[in-house]
Amino acid sequence: MDKRRLECCFLESQQMIWFCIQNGAREHYAIPRALKLSGRLDTLLTEVWAGPVLRRLAFGPLRTVATRFHQDLANARVVDWTWKTLISRITQTPKHRNTNPYGCFLRDGRWFSENVRNYLVRHGTDVRGKVIFSYDTTALELFRWAKERGAICVLGQMDPNRVESELVQDEEKRWPGWAIAERGEQSAEGRAKNLEEYFQRREREWALADRIIVNSRWSFDALVKQGVPAEKLAVIPLCYEVPSAERGAQSGGETTPTAKHQTPSMVRVLFLGQVILRKGIQYLVEAAKLLEKVPVHFDVVGGIGISEESVKLVPANMTFHGSVSRDRAAAWYRQCDVFVLPTISDGFAITQLEAMAHGLPVIATPNCGGVVSNGMDGFIVPARDAVALAQAIRRYQAEPGLLQSQQGAALAKSKQFTLDKLAEGLAALEDNLRYDNGPLTTGH
Repeated sequence: MDKRRLECCFLESQQMIWFCIQNGAREHYAIPRALKLSGRLDTLLTEVWAGPVLRRLAFGPLRTVATRFHQDLANARVVDWTWKTLISRITQTPKHRNTNPYGCFLRDGRWFSENVRNYLVRHGTDVRGKVIFSYDTTALELFRWAKERGAICVLGQMDPNRVESELVQDEEKRWPGWAIAERGEQSAEGRAKNLEEYFQRREREWALADRIIVNSRWSFDALVKQGVPAEKLAVIPLCYEVPSAERGAQSGGETTPTAKHQTPSMVRVLFLGQVILRKGIQYLVEAAKLLEKVPVHFDVVGGIGISEESVKLVPANMTFHGSVSRDRAAAWYRQCDVFVLPTISDGFAITQLEAMAHGLPVIATPNCGGVVSNGMDGFIVPARDAVALAQAIRRYQAEPGLLQSQQGAALAKSKQFTLDKLAEGLAALEDNLRYDNGPLTTGH
């Protein structure tokens, strides 16, 4: 980055102005909300945004679209391509998206990036000295244009990229027959070509970015391994807030999270998320088998992404419930005792914070966001270790008082990951840019 340009920018103002480009409702619009909270947000540019009319049509196929809104951004400047996006998705069949996902990611990312760039060009937007923030895959064309005009480009990297993909491929070899066989018209060579193009697109975005935000040390190390200079990286954890509807329900007389379970005769263990090899479901199944004679039951909630043959291997103390809506997911948090995240790789895994906000200790691996303090509000176990996972779960049934003490600690820990903290992390990133201090780590 041109240091003189940065110095001039900060002489003009101690607080930078951000354009936030966001394809999807990632983390409930946490980044633009944090920017608005601190007075830094100029514009949110997103492909779908539910205005008053769409929110009133919150039924049938438009129900999901109607959720693409956040009250914290009601008075923000938002630019969207809602109807254009909906028409595009209607004309592209679900079958095509399922059989060629990376081809779709490439097409969607390029389409959105070009639309944002063209909008800024048409409106003569002066981006000199301002921050253009975009998540990966949707930044390439935009960053090329913005860098030529003196903008500061910040990329939000969602996951560990090639490192994660290689781990998943290794799991598929370790657990033959578990992954759902890919079907469709596209050949294996075609899918591999799309995946490689997807990785290369992200790598070109890394090269253009002045800073890259990752949400965990796990992702930080993975990107360094792939050649990203450490001084470009900033670790800024995600945040989570219990939805207002749930807060209202708790204030209406429901049992508080810290008091709901003290010494249960049956420990209820919750897995909530995609039921896939990357999330470590195979090791949880093995851990459940080791605990068949212990009063522990496993509730697996989420879309099933493993083969029917592997589901048949599940022991009697484990129940697969399938996908649930967001409000129903909250009910699962409330009725279980412990949350497990045996993930092979996650950029962060915000479900950790959701579980803790409902008073559940978390058993996680190191391959995700650093949320759990081992032995205090949960346990850290090695990835791919069913025995260690089973031993950690067994402790909640065997050690009186452990569950209750960790429930309180988990609830307290969740309150450290707030929107205010995220805003502070983004402000620290500005200071990091100002003084060119190298790698940045905030929070946990």
